Amino acid sequence: VVAELVGAFWSGSLSLAADAGHMVVDASGLVIALIATRLMRRPRDEKHTWGWARSEVLAAALQAGMLLVICVMVAWEGAWRLASPPEVEAGPMLLVGIIGLVANVVSLAILAGGREANLNMKAAFLEVANDALGSLAVIVAAGAEWAFGWARADAIASLLIAVLMAPRALTLLRRSVAILMEQAPASVDVAKLRAHMLGVDGVLGVHDLHVVAVSSHLVTVTAHVTVTHEADGPSRDRIVHELGECACHHFPIAHSTFQLECPEHASHEHMEH
Repeated sequence: VVAELVGAFWSGSLSLAADAGHMVVDASGLVIALIATRLMRRPRDEKHTWGWARSEVLAAALQAGMLLVICVMVAWEGAWRLASPPEVEAGPMLLVGIIGLVANVVSLAILAGGREANLNMKAAFLEVANDALGSLAVIVAAGAEWAFGWARADAIASLLIAVLMAPRALTLLRRSVAILMEQAPASVDVAKLRAHMLGVDGVLGVHDLHVVAVSSHLVTVTAHVTVTHEADGPSRDRIVHELGECACHHFPIAHSTFQLECPEHASHEHMEH
């Protein structure tokens, strides 16, 4: 980051400044990811009954928001520079671009092993991967400016960095907001889950069915299940067992809670949704 900021000031390169800003966000994003990882390891208590599992989602949403802000700023300045390109020193720009690329490749090697662990780690890995592409864009722009005297290469490289950042930031933000809004995760087809539950012997109906992701790897289900009058204690135990087995074996659901009811109970319920 320091090398790119010095290089941007020295050469007048917007793409270097953009990549430096991107790396500042990513460096802070890695700190956020580290804090979130530590919080996720905390045990649950009476106040935080799910522990701090959702820390990874909040961290990913924060990183996505920061990236979008940088993306808009870079795109705005890049558009102005494309229309009226200033003079840029290609030599320092090329040197610092290479330093940035090497640093990002080393970081990618470190993060590669854990990138599929959760949404938080995936965000960290993708941020550094995008930084590497940004450094590569700086190198190409510096080469074009040096070899051909193409003054607009720097502005185009900065716009390319913004274009690289935007889709990833929006995807990450969309996934994070979906979890925070308690949207049913894409990994669970709620209609199929309901059909499976209705297929259990003794089940007459399923309502108030909620499928929620507490974090990217912790999916829960709650439901009110109407059972026959003939369902005695052992039969109800069997129904609960079969419903739980269905949820965890046919779907990626880690935690299930089912309320068994007789058909007449529906008239006593007062549900807001």
